[in-house]
Amino acid sequence: MLGSIRRRLGRMLASAAWEKSYSSAMKRSVARFSFKEALAQLPRGGPLGLEVLAAHGITAKHASALLRSGWLQRLGRGAYSLPGDELNRDACLAFLAQQLPGLHVAAKTALAWRGVRHNLAFRETVVLWGDRPGRLPAWFSERFSVRYRVAHIFEPAMPVGLGLAPLPAGRPDLLVSTPERALLELLSETGSFEGLEEVRHLVESTRNLREPVLDELLGHLNRIKVARLAARLSTELELPWADLALRHSRRLGGGQRWVAVGRTGERLDLVATP
Repeated sequence: MLGSIRRRLGRMLASAAWEKSYSSAMKRSVARFSFKEALAQLPRGGPLGLEVLAAHGITAKHASALLRSGWLQRLGRGAYSLPGDELNRDACLAFLAQQLPGLHVAAKTALAWRGVRHNLAFRETVVLWGDRPGRLPAWFSERFSVRYRVAHIFEPAMPVGLGLAPLPAGRPDLLVSTPERALLELLSETGSFEGLEEVRHLVESTRNLREPVLDELLGHLNRIKVARLAARLSTELELPWADLALRHSRRLGGGQRWVAVGRTGERLDLVATP
């Protein structure tokens, strides 16, 4: 009887030891496999979010272990990178576009990226617009010169994505204002962030805008300043779309005079469109 109990206990202990050993071996095997696969397949050049890591079999717990062992680096909350990986600006912008609603490359930068520029800046400041107030993460703003702004110059009823599109040879997940929308965004920044003379030179280069697209955007515009500047500059420069801008400036009306002194110190004195 005693011998039978001892044999049964021995078998139980042996089985438990085997299961523990097998479990540990499997965990080590899975960890090795997941890491090797992830190292080969994780995208380079951009931040790695938890969802990207999870898609490659790396859970938040695994990520913590990889951080401790030096196989991952933490950029900021919910953002990681591979050691020694050089972050690409556009890949970072596409990552941020998933975090900030409506984020897109706008105004002067969008015009420059689409071939409309006046002066070459020593270090370009990337102008970003979005739908909601927010702060760009430090890991991004420390690497790139950027300015983020929320400015609702169009009525809420405007179709989402109107005047936004990826660059022809750019990332499909990074939206950049078309020249028609970028022009109106630039006019909104005149006096606040951009000088009138620089804006005039840029507007002069927008002779080939698509008038149906510009007409639709102007139809949703709700800023008198932008409409009057568009009408004034396009008329003075004899641009093909001047009549279109005049019509929408009259539509918005807004009294006889619009005056403001912006952050640049310039005084904008815009009379009503006759």
